[in-house]
Amino acid sequence: MHSKMTRRTFNRTLAAGTLGILTGCNLNNRFDIILRNGLIVDGSGSAPLRQDVGIMDQTIHTIGDLSQASAKTVIDCRDKIICPGFIDIHTHTDMELLVNARGESKIRQGVTTEVGGNCGSSPFPLNDIDFKDLDEHLYNKYGLHTHWHDTAGFLQALEDNKIALNYVTLTGHGKLRSSAVGKNDVKVTADQLKSMQYALQKSMEEGSFGLSTGLEYAPGSYASTEELIALSKVVATNNGLYATHMRNEDDRVEEAIEEALQICAHSGVSLQISHLKACNQKNWHKVDHMLRMIHEAEKSGMPVAADRYPYTAYGTGLSVFLPITTRQGTTDDILNRLSDPKLLPEIKSYAEYRGRRIGGWDRVLISSCATEPNKELEGKTILAASKQKGIEPFEFIRNLLIEERNRVSIVGFAMSEENLQKVLSSPLVMVGSDGNAVANYGPLADGKPHPRFYGTFPRVLGKYSRDAHWFDLPTAVRKMTSMPAQKLGLPKRGLLSKGYYADVVVFDPQTVIDNATFTEPHQYPGGIEYVIVNGTITVQQSQHTGAMAGSVIRRV
Repeated sequence: MHSKMTRRTFNRTLAAGTLGILTGCNLNNRFDIILRNGLIVDGSGSAPLRQDVGIMDQTIHTIGDLSQASAKTVIDCRDKIICPGFIDIHTHTDMELLVNARGESKIRQGVTTEVGGNCGSSPFPLNDIDFKDLDEHLYNKYGLHTHWHDTAGFLQALEDNKIALNYVTLTGHGKLRSSAVGKNDVKVTADQLKSMQYALQKSMEEGSFGLSTGLEYAPGSYASTEELIALSKVVATNNGLYATHMRNEDDRVEEAIEEALQICAHSGVSLQISHLKACNQKNWHKVDHMLRMIHEAEKSGMPVAADRYPYTAYGTGLSVFLPITTRQGTTDDILNRLSDPKLLPEIKSYAEYRGRRIGGWDRVLISSCATEPNKELEGKTILAASKQKGIEPFEFIRNLLIEERNRVSIVGFAMSEENLQKVLSSPLVMVGSDGNAVANYGPLADGKPHPRFYGTFPRVLGKYSRDAHWFDLPTAVRKMTSMPAQKLGLPKRGLLSKGYYADVVVFDPQTVIDNATFTEPHQYPGGIEYVIVNGTITVQQSQHTGAMAGSVIRRV
Protein backbone atom coordinates (compact mmCIF):
# COMPACT_ATOMS: atom_id res chain seq x y z
CA MET A 1 0.00 0.00 0.00
CA HIS A 2 1.33 3.42 -0.84
CA SER A 3 0.37 6.79 0.56
CA LYS A 4 -0.77 9.64 -1.64
CA MET A 5 1.96 11.94 -2.85
CA THR A 6 1.38 15.43 -1.48
CA ARG A 7 2.21 18.71 -3.19
CA ARG A 8 5.04 19.20 -0.68
CA THR A 9 6.45 15.77 -1.54
CA PHE A 10 6.27 16.64 -5.25
CA ASN A 11 8.18 19.86 -4.61
CA ARG A 12 10.86 18.04 -2.61
CA THR A 13 11.17 15.46 -5.38
CA LEU A 14 11.51 18.23 -7.95
CA ALA A 15 14.21 19.98 -5.95
CA ALA A 16 16.19 16.79 -5.40
CA GLY A 17 15.72 15.40 -8.90
CA THR A 18 15.21 18.06 -11.50
CA LEU A 19 17.33 20.79 -9.93
CA GLY A 20 20.09 18.48 -8.73
CA ILE A 21 20.60 17.49 -12.32
CA LEU A 22 24.15 16.30 -12.75
CA THR A 23 25.17 15.03 -9.32
CA GLY A 24 27.14 11.80 -9.68
CA CYS A 25 26.80 11.68 -13.48
CA ASN A 26 29.73 10.71 -15.66
CA LEU A 27 29.32 12.52 -18.97
CA ASN A 28 31.12 9.69 -20.75
CA ASN A 29 28.22 7.39 -19.89
CA ARG A 30 26.53 6.01 -22.97
CA PHE A 31 22.83 6.72 -22.56
CA ASP A 32 20.12 4.88 -24.42
CA ILE A 33 18.52 8.16 -25.55
CA ILE A 34 19.54 11.79 -25.30
CA LEU A 35 16.96 14.49 -26.01
CA ARG A 36 19.17 17.45 -26.86
CA ASN A 37 18.62 21.24 -27.13
CA GLY A 38 14.96 21.17 -26.07
CA LEU A 39 12.97 23.46 -23.80
CA ILE A 40 11.94 21.44 -20.78
CA VAL A 41 8.48 21.91 -19.29
CA ASP A 42 8.85 19.51 -16.39
CA GLY A 43 5.19 19.08 -15.34
CA SER A 44 5.46 20.97 -12.05
CA GLY A 45 4.14 24.26 -13.44
CA SER A 46 7.60 25.85 -13.20
CA ALA A 47 9.04 28.03 -15.95
CA PRO A 48 10.69 26.20 -18.87
CA LEU A 49 14.43 25.46 -18.84
CA ARG A 50 16.67 24.77 -21.83
CA GLN A 51 18.39 21.48 -20.96
CA ASP A 52 19.06 17.99 -22.26
CA VAL A 53 17.48 14.76 -21.03
CA GLY A 54 19.44 11.52 -20.72
CA ILE A 55 17.45 8.28 -20.60
CA MET A 56 18.90 4.98 -19.51
CA ASP A 57 16.91 1.72 -19.34
CA GLN A 58 13.35 2.75 -18.38
CA THR A 59 14.15 5.89 -16.43
CA ILE A 60 15.29 9.48 -16.67
CA HIS A 61 18.92 9.30 -15.62
CA THR A 62 20.09 12.89 -16.07
CA ILE A 63 18.74 16.35 -16.86
CA GLY A 64 21.30 19.03 -17.72
CA ASP A 65 24.03 19.85 -20.23
CA LEU A 66 24.75 16.60 -22.07
CA SER A 67 26.57 18.13 -25.01
CA GLN A 68 29.65 15.99 -24.26
CA ALA A 69 27.72 12.78 -23.57
CA SER A 70 26.92 10.01 -26.04
CA ALA A 71 23.91 7.80 -26.60
CA LYS A 72 22.60 5.04 -28.84
CA THR A 73 19.95 7.49 -30.06
CA VAL A 74 20.27 11.27 -30.03
CA ILE A 75 17.21 13.36 -30.89
CA ASP A 76 17.65 17.03 -31.71
CA CYS A 77 14.80 18.84 -29.94
CA ARG A 78 15.75 22.35 -31.00
CA ASP A 79 12.66 24.64 -30.97
CA LYS A 80 10.68 21.79 -29.38
CA ILE A 81 9.14 21.24 -25.96
CA ILE A 82 10.17 18.23 -23.87
CA CYS A 83 7.62 17.33 -21.19
CA PRO A 84 6.32 14.33 -19.24
CA GLY A 85 4.00 11.90 -20.99
CA PHE A 86 0.36 12.87 -20.59
CA ILE A 87 -1.79 10.97 -18.11
CA ASP A 88 -5.41 10.75 -19.27
CA ILE A 89 -7.21 10.55 -15.95
CA HIS A 90 -10.63 9.93 -17.48
CA THR A 91 -10.92 7.38 -20.28
CA HIS A 92 -13.14 4.50 -21.32
CA THR A 93 -10.36 2.40 -22.75
CA ASP A 94 -10.38 -1.27 -21.79
CA MET A 95 -11.18 -3.94 -24.40
CA GLU A 96 -9.87 -1.62 -27.13
CA LEU A 97 -6.32 -2.52 -26.09
CA LEU A 98 -7.11 -6.20 -26.67
CA VAL A 99 -8.39 -5.36 -30.15
CA ASN A 100 -5.51 -3.01 -31.04
CA ALA A 101 -2.73 -2.83 -28.47
CA ARG A 102 -1.02 0.11 -30.23
CA GLY A 103 -3.37 2.64 -28.57
CA GLU A 104 -3.11 4.78 -31.72
CA SER A 105 -5.46 7.70 -31.03
CA LYS A 106 -3.99 8.24 -27.56
CA ILE A 107 -0.27 7.59 -27.97
CA ARG A 108 -0.20 9.95 -30.97
CA GLN A 109 -1.60 12.69 -28.70
CA GLY A 110 1.25 12.15 -26.27
CA VAL A 111 -0.77 10.09 -23.81
CA THR A 112 1.51 7.56 -22.13
CA THR A 113 -0.88 6.46 -19.37
CA GLU A 114 -4.59 5.66 -19.74
CA VAL A 115 -6.91 5.54 -16.73
CA GLY A 116 -9.86 3.28 -17.57
CA GLY A 117 -12.87 1.97 -15.66
CA ASN A 118 -14.59 5.37 -15.42
CA CYS A 119 -18.27 6.37 -15.20
CA GLY A 120 -19.17 3.22 -13.26
CA SER A 121 -18.16 0.94 -16.12
CA SER A 122 -15.30 -1.58 -16.01
CA PRO A 123 -14.97 -5.04 -17.59
CA PHE A 124 -14.99 -6.58 -14.12
CA PRO A 125 -16.17 -7.96 -11.76
CA LEU A 126 -18.39 -10.23 -13.84
CA ASN A 127 -21.04 -12.60 -12.57
CA ASP A 128 -22.04 -15.46 -14.85
CA ILE A 129 -24.70 -13.43 -16.68
CA ASP A 130 -22.42 -10.43 -17.27
CA PHE A 131 -19.58 -12.76 -18.31
CA LYS A 132 -21.80 -14.37 -20.94
CA ASP A 133 -23.08 -11.00 -22.21
CA LEU A 134 -19.57 -9.53 -22.50
CA ASP A 135 -18.21 -12.66 -24.14
CA GLU A 136 -20.97 -12.59 -26.78
CA HIS A 137 -20.43 -8.87 -27.40
CA LEU A 138 -16.66 -9.25 -27.81
CA TYR A 139 -16.99 -12.24 -30.09
CA ASN A 140 -19.70 -10.73 -32.28
CA LYS A 141 -17.90 -7.41 -32.63
CA TYR A 142 -14.22 -8.36 -32.59
CA GLY A 143 -13.93 -12.13 -32.70
CA LEU A 144 -12.52 -12.16 -29.16
CA HIS A 145 -13.50 -14.08 -26.05
CA THR A 146 -13.64 -13.09 -22.39
CA HIS A 147 -11.19 -15.05 -20.25
CA TRP A 148 -11.63 -13.28 -16.92
CA HIS A 149 -14.16 -12.55 -14.20
CA ASP A 150 -12.17 -10.25 -11.93
CA THR A 151 -9.70 -7.36 -11.95
CA ALA A 152 -6.65 -9.61 -11.78
CA GLY A 153 -7.80 -11.58 -14.81
CA PHE A 154 -8.48 -8.53 -16.95
CA LEU A 155 -5.18 -6.84 -16.09
CA GLN A 156 -3.38 -10.09 -16.83
CA ALA A 157 -5.11 -10.28 -20.23
CA LEU A 158 -3.79 -6.80 -21.06
CA GLU A 159 -0.33 -7.72 -19.84
CA ASP A 160 -0.27 -10.93 -21.88
CA ASN A 161 -1.39 -8.99 -24.96
CA LYS A 162 1.40 -6.40 -24.54
CA ILE A 163 0.34 -2.78 -24.91
CA ALA A 164 1.93 0.40 -26.25
CA LEU A 165 1.04 2.66 -23.33
CA ASN A 166 0.64 2.34 -19.57
CA TYR A 167 -2.73 1.34 -18.16
CA VAL A 168 -4.40 2.12 -14.85
CA THR A 169 -7.93 1.12 -13.95
CA LEU A 170 -10.72 1.99 -11.54
CA THR A 171 -13.50 -0.41 -10.55
CA GLY A 172 -16.90 0.45 -11.98
CA HIS A 173 -19.72 0.70 -9.45
CA GLY A 174 -22.18 -0.33 -12.17
CA LYS A 175 -20.46 -3.71 -12.51
CA LEU A 176 -20.21 -4.12 -8.72
CA ARG A 177 -23.93 -3.50 -8.38
CA SER A 178 -24.88 -5.62 -11.37
CA SER A 179 -22.89 -8.55 -9.99
CA ALA A 180 -24.35 -8.34 -6.49
CA VAL A 181 -27.81 -6.84 -6.97
CA GLY A 182 -28.75 -7.03 -10.64
CA LYS A 183 -29.71 -4.30 -13.08
CA ASN A 184 -33.09 -3.27 -11.69
CA ASP A 185 -34.11 -0.33 -9.52
CA VAL A 186 -33.98 -1.99 -6.11
CA LYS A 187 -32.50 -0.99 -2.78
CA VAL A 188 -29.37 -2.86 -1.82
CA THR A 189 -29.69 -5.18 1.19
CA ALA A 190 -27.16 -5.30 4.01
CA ASP A 191 -25.77 -8.61 2.74
CA GLN A 192 -25.55 -7.32 -0.84
CA LEU A 193 -23.72 -4.21 0.32
CA LYS A 194 -21.23 -6.35 2.24
CA SER A 195 -20.75 -8.42 -0.93
CA MET A 196 -20.06 -5.25 -2.93
CA GLN A 197 -17.62 -3.99 -0.31
CA TYR A 198 -15.79 -7.31 -0.33
CA ALA A 199 -15.63 -7.33 -4.15
CA LEU A 200 -14.32 -3.76 -4.17
CA GLN A 201 -11.67 -4.57 -1.56
CA LYS A 202 -10.60 -7.60 -3.61
CA SER A 203 -10.49 -5.52 -6.78
CA MET A 204 -8.21 -2.94 -5.16
CA GLU A 205 -5.96 -5.67 -3.79
CA GLU A 206 -5.68 -6.95 -7.36
CA GLY A 207 -4.58 -3.57 -8.69
CA SER A 208 -7.54 -1.20 -9.05
CA PHE A 209 -6.88 2.39 -8.01
CA GLY A 210 -10.38 3.03 -6.71
CA LEU A 211 -14.07 3.30 -7.51
CA SER A 212 -15.94 5.08 -10.28
CA THR A 213 -19.64 5.80 -10.53
CA GLY A 214 -21.98 6.58 -13.40
CA LEU A 215 -24.96 7.94 -11.48
CA GLU A 216 -26.84 9.06 -14.61
CA TYR A 217 -26.79 5.51 -15.95
CA ALA A 218 -28.47 2.28 -14.95
CA PRO A 219 -27.78 0.47 -12.67
CA GLY A 220 -25.56 3.04 -10.91
CA SER A 221 -28.40 5.55 -10.75
CA TYR A 222 -30.31 3.25 -8.40
CA ALA A 223 -27.70 3.56 -5.64
CA SER A 224 -28.45 5.68 -2.58
CA THR A 225 -25.97 8.17 -1.17
CA GLU A 226 -25.55 5.86 1.83
CA GLU A 227 -24.54 2.97 -0.45
CA LEU A 228 -21.92 5.15 -2.12
CA ILE A 229 -20.55 6.35 1.23
CA ALA A 230 -20.20 2.76 2.43
CA LEU A 231 -18.28 1.78 -0.70
CA SER A 232 -16.16 4.93 -0.62
CA LYS A 233 -15.03 4.07 2.89
CA VAL A 234 -13.41 0.94 1.44
CA VAL A 235 -11.65 3.11 -1.13
CA ALA A 236 -10.51 5.61 1.50
CA THR A 237 -9.09 2.82 3.69
CA ASN A 238 -6.98 1.77 0.71
CA ASN A 239 -5.87 5.33 -0.18
CA GLY A 240 -7.76 5.10 -3.47
CA LEU A 241 -9.72 7.49 -5.67
CA TYR A 242 -13.48 8.00 -6.01
CA ALA A 243 -14.22 9.31 -9.53
CA THR A 244 -17.84 10.21 -10.12
CA HIS A 245 -19.96 10.90 -13.16
CA MET A 246 -22.46 12.68 -10.96
CA ARG A 247 -26.18 12.02 -10.70
CA ASN A 248 -27.00 15.04 -12.82
CA GLU A 249 -25.11 17.48 -15.06
CA ASP A 250 -27.84 19.92 -16.03
CA ASP A 251 -30.95 21.02 -14.09
CA ARG A 252 -29.80 19.55 -10.75
CA VAL A 253 -26.04 19.76 -11.20
CA GLU A 254 -25.50 21.80 -8.02
CA GLU A 255 -27.37 19.21 -5.97
CA ALA A 256 -25.24 16.52 -7.61
CA ILE A 257 -22.05 18.32 -6.56
CA GLU A 258 -23.43 18.59 -3.05
CA GLU A 259 -23.98 14.81 -2.98
CA ALA A 260 -20.44 14.16 -4.24
CA LEU A 261 -19.01 16.43 -1.53
CA GLN A 262 -21.18 14.71 1.08
CA ILE A 263 -19.77 11.32 0.05
CA CYS A 264 -16.26 12.75 0.30
CA ALA A 265 -16.89 14.31 3.72
CA HIS A 266 -18.48 11.20 5.27
CA SER A 267 -16.02 8.66 3.87
CA GLY A 268 -12.78 10.62 3.76
CA VAL A 269 -12.23 9.48 0.17
CA SER A 270 -10.21 11.43 -2.41
CA LEU A 271 -12.85 12.82 -4.78
CA GLN A 272 -12.51 13.36 -8.53
CA ILE A 273 -15.54 14.95 -10.24
CA SER A 274 -15.61 13.64 -13.79
CA HIS A 275 -16.01 15.91 -16.85
CA LEU A 276 -17.28 18.89 -14.84
CA LYS A 277 -19.92 20.79 -16.80
CA ALA A 278 -23.36 22.41 -16.86
CA CYS A 279 -25.43 21.19 -19.80
CA ASN A 280 -28.18 23.07 -21.62
CA GLN A 281 -28.30 26.84 -21.93
CA LYS A 282 -30.69 27.43 -19.04
CA ASN A 283 -28.04 26.00 -16.69
CA TRP A 284 -24.93 27.74 -18.02
CA HIS A 285 -25.14 30.45 -15.35
CA LYS A 286 -24.57 27.80 -12.64
CA VAL A 287 -20.91 27.20 -13.46
CA ASP A 288 -19.58 30.03 -11.28
CA HIS A 289 -21.40 28.65 -8.24
CA MET A 290 -20.35 25.08 -9.08
CA LEU A 291 -16.70 26.12 -9.10
CA ARG A 292 -17.12 28.05 -5.84
CA MET A 293 -18.59 24.95 -4.20
CA ILE A 294 -15.61 22.85 -5.21
CA HIS A 295 -12.99 25.47 -4.34
CA GLU A 296 -14.51 26.17 -0.92
CA ALA A 297 -14.59 22.44 -0.17
CA GLU A 298 -10.93 22.11 -1.16
CA LYS A 299 -9.95 25.11 0.96
CA SER A 300 -11.69 23.51 3.94
CA GLY A 301 -9.39 20.51 3.60
CA MET A 302 -11.46 18.15 1.50
CA PRO A 303 -9.45 16.22 -1.14
CA VAL A 304 -11.52 17.29 -4.16
CA ALA A 305 -10.56 17.90 -7.79
CA ALA A 306 -12.17 17.55 -11.22
CA ASP A 307 -11.41 16.91 -14.88
CA ARG A 308 -12.77 18.17 -18.18
CA TYR A 309 -12.36 17.60 -21.92
CA PRO A 310 -11.80 20.67 -24.15
CA TYR A 311 -15.04 20.54 -26.15
CA THR A 312 -18.55 21.96 -25.73
CA ALA A 313 -20.31 18.74 -26.77
CA TYR A 314 -20.72 15.59 -24.71
CA GLY A 315 -20.78 12.01 -25.96
CA THR A 316 -22.98 9.21 -24.66
CA GLY A 317 -25.61 6.66 -25.67
CA LEU A 318 -28.90 7.57 -27.34
CA SER A 319 -30.76 5.83 -24.51
CA VAL A 320 -29.92 8.81 -22.27
CA PHE A 321 -33.07 10.38 -23.74
CA LEU A 322 -35.20 7.64 -22.13
CA PRO A 323 -36.47 7.80 -18.53
CA ILE A 324 -34.16 6.03 -16.10
CA THR A 325 -36.95 3.59 -15.21
CA THR A 326 -37.14 2.56 -18.87
CA ARG A 327 -33.41 1.79 -18.89
CA GLN A 328 -33.39 -0.77 -16.08
CA GLY A 329 -32.92 -4.51 -16.60
CA THR A 330 -31.66 -6.34 -19.66
CA THR A 331 -31.54 -5.06 -23.22
CA ASP A 332 -34.66 -7.10 -23.98
CA ASP A 333 -36.44 -5.50 -21.00
CA ILE A 334 -35.63 -2.03 -22.37
CA LEU A 335 -36.72 -2.87 -25.91
CA ASN A 336 -39.96 -4.44 -24.66
CA ARG A 337 -40.81 -1.19 -22.87
CA LEU A 338 -40.15 0.73 -26.09
CA SER A 339 -42.70 -1.56 -27.78
CA ASP A 340 -45.35 -1.30 -25.06
CA PRO A 341 -48.12 1.11 -26.16
CA LYS A 342 -49.11 1.68 -22.52
CA LEU A 343 -45.65 3.02 -21.65
CA LEU A 344 -44.96 4.97 -24.82
CA PRO A 345 -46.75 8.23 -23.90
CA GLU A 346 -44.62 8.65 -20.77
CA ILE A 347 -41.41 7.69 -22.59
CA LYS A 348 -42.21 10.05 -25.46
CA SER A 349 -43.01 12.93 -23.12
CA TYR A 350 -39.67 12.52 -21.34
CA ALA A 351 -37.67 12.21 -24.57
CA GLU A 352 -39.26 15.30 -26.08
CA TYR A 353 -38.62 17.23 -22.87
CA ARG A 354 -34.94 16.26 -23.05
CA GLY A 355 -34.87 17.31 -26.70
CA ARG A 356 -36.26 20.72 -25.86
CA ARG A 357 -33.80 21.16 -22.98
CA ILE A 358 -30.76 20.66 -25.19
CA GLY A 359 -32.17 23.18 -27.69
CA GLY A 360 -33.68 20.91 -30.33
CA TRP A 361 -32.89 17.65 -32.12
CA ASP A 362 -30.52 19.45 -34.49
CA ARG A 363 -28.10 19.61 -31.55
CA VAL A 364 -27.84 15.81 -31.23
CA LEU A 365 -25.53 14.00 -33.68
CA ILE A 366 -25.55 10.23 -34.29
CA SER A 367 -21.94 9.10 -33.88
CA SER A 368 -22.20 5.32 -34.24
CA CYS A 369 -24.64 2.51 -34.98
CA ALA A 370 -23.94 -1.20 -34.57
CA THR A 371 -25.57 -2.58 -37.73
CA GLU A 372 -24.53 -1.96 -41.31
CA PRO A 373 -27.93 -0.75 -42.63
CA ASN A 374 -27.87 2.21 -40.24
CA LYS A 375 -24.23 3.21 -40.75
CA GLU A 376 -25.34 5.82 -43.26
CA LEU A 377 -26.99 7.71 -40.38
CA GLU A 378 -23.65 8.34 -38.66
CA GLY A 379 -22.69 12.00 -38.74
CA LYS A 380 -26.30 13.16 -39.13
CA THR A 381 -28.40 14.93 -36.54
CA ILE A 382 -31.52 13.37 -35.09
CA LEU A 383 -33.54 16.09 -36.82
CA ALA A 384 -31.98 15.49 -40.25
CA ALA A 385 -32.14 11.69 -39.94
CA SER A 386 -35.78 11.71 -38.85
CA LYS A 387 -36.68 13.98 -41.78
CA GLN A 388 -34.83 11.61 -44.09
CA LYS A 389 -36.96 8.75 -42.75
CA GLY A 390 -40.13 10.81 -42.99
CA ILE A 391 -41.09 10.39 -39.31
CA GLU A 392 -41.07 12.60 -36.25
CA PRO A 393 -37.97 12.55 -34.02
CA PHE A 394 -39.25 10.44 -31.14
CA GLU A 395 -40.49 7.71 -33.44
CA PHE A 396 -37.14 7.77 -35.19
CA ILE A 397 -35.28 7.44 -31.86
CA ARG A 398 -37.53 4.58 -30.75
CA ASN A 399 -37.15 2.69 -34.02
CA LEU A 400 -33.39 3.17 -34.10
CA LEU A 401 -32.90 1.94 -30.52
CA ILE A 402 -34.96 -1.16 -31.26
CA GLU A 403 -33.18 -1.89 -34.56
CA GLU A 404 -29.76 -1.39 -32.98
CA ARG A 405 -30.62 -3.16 -29.72
CA ASN A 406 -29.75 -0.02 -27.78
CA ARG A 407 -26.26 0.25 -29.32
CA VAL A 408 -26.37 3.82 -30.62
CA SER A 409 -23.87 6.52 -29.61
CA ILE A 410 -24.56 10.23 -29.91
CA VAL A 411 -22.89 13.60 -29.44
CA GLY A 412 -24.89 16.39 -27.79
CA PHE A 413 -23.99 20.07 -28.24
CA ALA A 414 -25.02 21.35 -24.83
CA MET A 415 -22.25 23.54 -23.36
CA SER A 416 -20.76 27.00 -23.80
CA GLU A 417 -17.20 28.06 -24.70
CA GLU A 418 -17.19 30.68 -21.94
CA ASN A 419 -17.93 28.04 -19.32
CA LEU A 420 -15.36 25.71 -20.82
CA GLN A 421 -12.74 28.41 -20.23
CA LYS A 422 -13.84 28.89 -16.63
CA VAL A 423 -13.73 25.18 -15.86
CA LEU A 424 -10.48 24.33 -17.64
CA SER A 425 -8.77 27.37 -16.12
CA SER A 426 -9.61 26.33 -12.55
CA PRO A 427 -6.50 25.27 -10.60
CA LEU A 428 -8.43 22.22 -9.40
CA VAL A 429 -9.32 20.96 -12.88
CA MET A 430 -7.08 18.68 -14.93
CA VAL A 431 -7.48 17.41 -18.50
CA GLY A 432 -9.30 14.15 -19.23
CA SER A 433 -10.50 13.01 -22.64
CA ASP A 434 -13.54 10.90 -21.69
CA GLY A 435 -12.56 8.97 -24.84
CA ASN A 436 -11.24 5.60 -25.93
CA ALA A 437 -7.99 4.50 -27.56
CA VAL A 438 -9.11 3.84 -31.14
CA ALA A 439 -7.48 3.99 -34.59
CA ASN A 440 -8.15 5.26 -38.10
CA TYR A 441 -7.91 1.71 -39.50
CA GLY A 442 -9.24 -1.73 -38.64
CA PRO A 443 -12.17 -2.55 -36.36
CA LEU A 444 -11.59 0.50 -34.12
CA ALA A 445 -12.15 2.88 -37.04
CA ASP A 446 -15.88 2.22 -36.80
CA GLY A 447 -18.36 5.10 -36.61
CA LYS A 448 -17.77 8.80 -36.03
CA PRO A 449 -16.64 9.03 -32.40
CA HIS A 450 -16.33 12.27 -30.49
CA PRO A 451 -13.16 14.06 -31.68
CA ARG A 452 -11.87 14.03 -28.10
CA PHE A 453 -10.77 10.44 -28.80
CA TYR A 454 -8.07 11.88 -31.10
CA GLY A 455 -7.58 15.51 -30.17
CA THR A 456 -7.98 16.31 -26.47
CA PHE A 457 -4.40 17.01 -25.40
CA PRO A 458 -3.10 18.76 -28.56
CA ARG A 459 -6.28 20.88 -28.53
CA VAL A 460 -5.51 22.14 -25.02
CA LEU A 461 -1.88 22.85 -25.93
CA GLY A 462 -2.60 24.49 -29.28
CA LYS A 463 -6.06 26.02 -29.37
CA TYR A 464 -6.48 27.00 -25.74
CA SER A 465 -2.98 27.57 -24.34
CA ARG A 466 -1.01 28.86 -27.35
CA ASP A 467 -3.76 30.58 -29.36
CA ALA A 468 -6.45 31.61 -26.86
CA HIS A 469 -4.04 32.24 -23.94
CA TRP A 470 -6.39 30.69 -21.38
CA PHE A 471 -3.33 29.58 -19.38
CA ASP A 472 0.39 29.37 -19.99
CA LEU A 473 2.16 26.27 -21.28
CA PRO A 474 3.59 25.09 -17.93
CA THR A 475 0.08 25.23 -16.46
CA ALA A 476 -1.39 23.31 -19.40
CA VAL A 477 1.26 20.60 -19.10
CA ARG A 478 0.82 20.36 -15.32
CA LYS A 479 -2.92 19.71 -15.82
CA MET A 480 -1.98 16.72 -18.00
CA THR A 481 0.93 15.30 -15.98
CA SER A 482 1.75 15.94 -12.34
CA MET A 483 -1.82 16.82 -11.32
CA PRO A 484 -3.31 13.46 -12.37
CA ALA A 485 -0.21 11.60 -11.13
CA GLN A 486 -0.53 13.23 -7.74
CA LYS A 487 -4.29 12.64 -7.55
CA LEU A 488 -3.93 8.96 -8.41
CA GLY A 489 -0.82 8.45 -6.30
CA LEU A 490 1.16 7.17 -9.29
CA PRO A 491 4.75 6.64 -8.19
CA LYS A 492 7.55 8.16 -10.30
CA ARG A 493 5.34 9.47 -13.10
CA GLY A 494 4.02 12.91 -14.04
CA LEU A 495 7.30 14.83 -13.77
CA LEU A 496 10.52 15.06 -15.74
CA SER A 497 12.77 14.26 -12.82
CA LYS A 498 15.80 12.08 -12.19
CA GLY A 499 14.79 8.50 -11.34
CA TYR A 500 11.28 8.86 -12.75
CA TYR A 501 10.03 6.56 -15.49
CA ALA A 502 10.96 7.85 -18.92
CA ASP A 503 7.47 8.67 -20.17
CA VAL A 504 8.26 11.68 -22.34
CA VAL A 505 6.65 13.77 -25.09
CA VAL A 506 8.45 16.01 -27.58
CA PHE A 507 6.18 18.43 -29.43
CA ASP A 508 6.39 21.53 -31.59
CA PRO A 509 4.74 24.37 -29.64
CA GLN A 510 4.07 26.30 -32.86
CA THR A 511 2.25 23.53 -34.73
CA VAL A 512 0.69 21.28 -32.08
CA ILE A 513 -3.05 21.10 -32.76
CA ASP A 514 -5.98 18.70 -32.99
CA ASN A 515 -7.24 17.75 -36.45
CA ALA A 516 -10.24 15.59 -35.56
CA THR A 517 -13.70 17.05 -36.24
CA PHE A 518 -17.21 15.91 -35.40
CA THR A 519 -17.87 14.86 -39.00
CA GLU A 520 -14.33 13.53 -39.70
CA PRO A 521 -13.01 12.42 -36.32
CA HIS A 522 -10.51 9.72 -37.34
CA GLN A 523 -7.60 12.13 -37.78
CA TYR A 524 -4.41 12.18 -35.74
CA PRO A 525 -3.17 15.51 -34.37
CA GLY A 526 -0.26 17.58 -35.61
CA GLY A 527 2.90 18.60 -33.78
CA ILE A 528 3.39 15.55 -31.51
CA GLU A 529 6.77 14.41 -32.83
CA TYR A 530 8.15 11.89 -30.33
CA VAL A 531 6.54 9.86 -27.56
CA ILE A 532 8.66 7.71 -25.28
CA VAL A 533 7.06 5.09 -23.02
CA ASN A 534 9.16 3.58 -20.25
CA GLY A 535 12.32 4.55 -22.10
CA THR A 536 11.23 3.17 -25.50
CA ILE A 537 10.51 5.38 -28.51
CA THR A 538 6.90 4.62 -29.46
CA VAL A 539 6.14 7.59 -31.70
CA GLN A 540 8.98 8.80 -33.94
CA GLN A 541 8.55 11.77 -36.25
CA SER A 542 4.80 11.53 -35.58
CA GLN A 543 4.60 7.87 -36.66
CA HIS A 544 3.93 4.86 -34.43
CA THR A 545 7.01 2.63 -34.24
CA GLY A 546 5.04 -0.45 -33.21
CA ALA A 547 6.80 -0.60 -29.84
CA MET A 548 4.86 -2.28 -27.03
CA ALA A 549 6.63 -0.89 -23.96
CA GLY A 550 3.55 -0.04 -21.90
CA SER A 551 2.99 -1.39 -18.41
CA VAL A 552 -0.11 -2.42 -16.52
CA ILE A 553 0.23 -0.29 -13.40
CA ARG A 554 -1.34 -1.93 -10.38
CA ARG A 555 -2.06 -0.18 -7.13
CA VAL A 556 0.44 -1.48 -4.58
